[in-house]
Amino acid sequence: MPEKAAPVETQEALSAFGRKVRRLRQGKGMTLQQVADRAGMAGSTISKIENSNLSPTFDGLLKLARGLDVDLTTLLAGENATQEPPVPSMGRLNVTRAAERVGHDAATYVYEPLAMGLKQKQMDATFVVVKARAVEEFDHLVSHPGEEMIFVLTGEVELHSNLYAPIRLAAGDSAYYDASMGHALISVSAEDATLLNIVTGGDGRLPGQG
Repeated sequence: MPEKAAPVETQEALSAFGRKVRRLRQGKGMTLQQVADRAGMAGSTISKIENSNLSPTFDGLLKLARGLDVDLTTLLAGENATQEPPVPSMGRLNVTRAAERVGHDAATYVYEPLAMGLKQKQMDATFVVVKARAVEEFDHLVSHPGEEMIFVLTGEVELHSNLYAPIRLAAGDSAYYDASMGHALISVSAEDATLLNIVTGGDGRLPGQG
């Protein structure tokens, strides 16, 4: 069956992101394979992303940031944004208004990163819409370095992992776990569930970086 063409807005976003990845890679004088080796991804995957043929999942973005040696904010910032030198963390504050959140559709989830005005954060917070309805919708369970916490805002989700039986979480419930354990979330409520997702590597950089 032929693949459906992506909506114009989605394709434009993919193209802009692909150009951003290529510019970051070339700016660091790295080959596709060098980025792939650092990220733990296939070189063909990096190539597909740069050529707008693949929208990475959230764990894919974390790995890609590691491969490019940038933080997630820099990776997802505007196409012409540049990486800034280290900044002191004392007294930093950033407010994200609801209307300012930008969604990134990764098929199983729509994620909207928060505090995008700050770089080199020690944790990564994201508003997530869980679109997946079955764990089979994932190519593989998500896994990345660091620790992760989810807090269900609306609806109900089921947390799947490679170590525990599925766990159902309703609005107001939360779970904290080792993010290197394979994991995936699916919505089990009538509407797509929403949640707050927080990931940290614990070393001043996003998970998997350093």
